[in-house]
Amino acid sequence: MSLNPVAVTIFLILFVFVTVLGFAASRWRSGDLNHLHEWGLGGRRFGTLVTWFLLGGDLYTAYTFVAVPALMFGAGAMGFFAVPYTVLVYPLMFAVFPRLWAVAHAKGYVTAADFVRGRFGSRGLALAVAITGIVATMPYIALQLVGMEVVLAGLGIPMTITIFGVPVPDAPLLIAFVVLAAYTYNSGLRAPAMIAVVKDALLYITVLAAVIIIPAELGGYTKIFASVDPKSLLLAGGTPRNLGQQAAYATLGLGSALALLLYPHSMTGLLSSSSKRAVQRNAVILPAYSFALGLIALLGFMAVAAGVKAMPEFADGFKTFGNNFAVPALFLHSFPAWFVGVAFAAIAIGALVPAAIMSIACANLFTRNIYKEFLNPGASTRQETDVAKIVSLVVKLGALFFIIELPTQYAIQLQLLGGIWIIQTLPAVVLGLYTRWLHPRALLIGWIAGISAGTWMAYLNAFKSSTFALNILGTVVPCYAAFSALILNIVVSVVLSAIFNTLFNSARIDATAAEDYA
Repeated sequence: MSLNPVAVTIFLILFVFVTVLGFAASRWRSGDLNHLHEWGLGGRRFGTLVTWFLLGGDLYTAYTFVAVPALMFGAGAMGFFAVPYTVLVYPLMFAVFPRLWAVAHAKGYVTAADFVRGRFGSRGLALAVAITGIVATMPYIALQLVGMEVVLAGLGIPMTITIFGVPVPDAPLLIAFVVLAAYTYNSGLRAPAMIAVVKDALLYITVLAAVIIIPAELGGYTKIFASVDPKSLLLAGGTPRNLGQQAAYATLGLGSALALLLYPHSMTGLLSSSSKRAVQRNAVILPAYSFALGLIALLGFMAVAAGVKAMPEFADGFKTFGNNFAVPALFLHSFPAWFVGVAFAAIAIGALVPAAIMSIACANLFTRNIYKEFLNPGASTRQETDVAKIVSLVVKLGALFFIIELPTQYAIQLQLLGGIWIIQTLPAVVLGLYTRWLHPRALLIGWIAGISAGTWMAYLNAFKSSTFALNILGTVVPCYAAFSALILNIVVSVVLSAIFNTLFNSARIDATAAEDYA
């Protein structure tokens, strides 16, 4: 595709603007950035509004903006599962996570693994939670780069740029993430929190323009839905012996909802709030993003109605990015160049914000639950923060490695596994908030069972699908692998806890008290 100078100019202006904001954020609500809770949690001082922008920028990423319409474009109704699952998340957030915020605030916990270590007195279980969080998040960061790659292709920016006579592959991505690494290192969580305000404003402007202008150009929503294959508008029905797509859809939505807030970047956003009330208020107002996501999903059907796949000028983009190019192609087809620059900047900034939060979250986990716990127990607060800053850089380099050296499909497959793995921390983290009857050894064995079963199901699917058909008493039940593995995890944890609590009567250490959860 040829370079689009007007769109590129607008894009670069907005990109430079958020870069300046990222560096300036270190002076916003200033604190001693040599302390990990200041650098990695913003000093726990973000109120309701800032938390809303931060969590919105954290949970609704660039890859979401690109992938959800792409799923609708290619798979039809099945791709809409992302909307109900984000609705299911918020009752869970309202009921459970203010309790986690309270105990974390009382005890100075920075990560979920910190809580598990204090609650169950088990270094091994806390290490399992920390490693799961880091490994599950790495490919998630890489997928943000996919969203940025698609946008750069739409702008006509070549991925290989000659610098001083030397061709540099993936140079635009390298430049973007060097900038990201610099202001994250400098400002910590304050940088993505401030930039998220700009990202979300651009996102809402883009979405509102798209859902009003594009349908008007295409003849209204009636014509849009009429252009879509009727079979893709509904889930295929089941039979008495095969529950079909409905079972897969339901478990995919429920399992994804249970997993989402367990990701380290979600935890980081929640724990950075100034009060448990801020967490509760956000559980009430964050569904506004789910409404926006529903409108974004419809862009997939609009792309079908616009026939963008058949347009020869977008042929190369589709060949390279498949259905992921549906949204950029639709915007290039429907809007003037200046607005394309705004929309593409919203997607690109939507990659930078969550990538920054994810790298900070991984750095927090490594520093508190691996470095300080096992490598340097006597580390000072300054040493903790310095290590976290370095790890945040290493994590970003790892994400770049996924995209530059490996096929994108590998990152997608690992992110599929990420959802299967992160949900296995639910018994220790969520159930642990309400009871310590569960034995830490049982929880660790349950975690191993869940990780192993979920990974095995994904392997049998050749890592191409997250749903696995279970045969239960002669009935085929297509089920989200993460959900069925979680059920196994919980059963193993409960049964073994009953056995271990009977066999081992010694008192277990609990660093928390009842009043810490109030």
